[in-house]
Amino acid sequence: MRISEYWRLMDDEFGAGYSRVLSSTLVLGSVGGRTADQALASGVDPRKVWLAVCDVQDVPAERRLGRDIAPRRD
Repeated sequence: MRISEYWRLMDDEFGAGYSRVLSSTLVLGSVGGRTADQALASGVDPRKVWLAVCDVQDVPAERRLGRDIAPRRD
C-alpha cells in the first residue's frame, strides 16, 4: 500500500479534516507506541498503520478495504 492509498482510506472513513487529527494524535501500540504519522515517517508499512488505526477505532472488517468506487464511464 502506498501512503496516498492510506490517506484515501483515512479520508473516506473519518473525513478529510478529522483523519489528519487522528493520524497525528492517536497513539497506536501495535506500531511501537507511535502516532500513525510518526510510524509512517519512520518507514512502517502504510497498510500496517491503516490496520492499526482500524483496530483502535473499531472500523468494521467490511470497511477496511475502503469504499467501492464506481468505474469511470468514458
